[in-house]
Amino acid sequence: MSDKQQLSLFAQAEPDSPFSKYIVYVDESGDHGMETIDPQYPLFVLALCVFHKRHYSEQVVSALEKFKFHHFGHDQVVLHESEIRKEKGQFTIFRSREQKHHFLNELTNIIERSNFILISCVIDKRRLKKQDIANTNPYHIALGFCLETLYDFLEEKNEQTSLTHVVVERRGPKEDDELELEFRRICDRDNARNIVLPFDVLFADKKVMSSGLQLADLVARPIGLSLLRPEQSNRAFDALKDKFYCEGGRNGVGQGYEDWGLMIYPPLDSEKPR
Repeated sequence: MSDKQQLSLFAQAEPDSPFSKYIVYVDESGDHGMETIDPQYPLFVLALCVFHKRHYSEQVVSALEKFKFHHFGHDQVVLHESEIRKEKGQFTIFRSREQKHHFLNELTNIIERSNFILISCVIDKRRLKKQDIANTNPYHIALGFCLETLYDFLEEKNEQTSLTHVVVERRGPKEDDELELEFRRICDRDNARNIVLPFDVLFADKKVMSSGLQLADLVARPIGLSLLRPEQSNRAFDALKDKFYCEGGRNGVGQGYEDWGLMIYPPLDSEKPR
């Protein structure tokens, strides 16, 4: 059988797939613990990057691979925002501030050119603590908001009846078990619509070479900084504005994403519920 025939068979079988056309990668910025709150970064940010599988496999993965080959000579590098920022691990390659700036600028350009939908929830732990609710978990709160919004997006794309996989990075056995339990609880009707959400969670090792997880890691902190220090220049966040799930669909790209693709909790007094 020729390659052409094989591709033809694959294309014909695709509509019958039980899986949706989208894949979701998740990462966070900040500590989700409530006992001690870092005054320099008192936020917890959860970011979901939603990719169309074809664009992801054909464009996004290859762009990141080329970037790694150019800067490192190989692709056995996991791009972690904190390690790049602090120049740790394999990110001691910068000989000058200019070289690091060029590296970051090129990486931001890749993010800007990559097509994905961004869904994020920012938890202000200072205001959350004032509510004095027992056993409050910022990760679980953010996850609920984000999964409900993910369903809204998939419904728009008529993909709400197919199974969508949500990939998260492993943290530890106890935390992973708690997260999986919460994930499945939310999907089993404990959500605003009181419906079953057709999602399945996958846990990936921190060292796995997943382009989607690496991009999710790179976008989470800029979202937090845009709210923590709104007056500060933040090109990384500027590159993300057009990617947020927003009111009005494609006609509203880059605006109307507050309380849609970008949720803040507890809500600010000036915000109105969607």
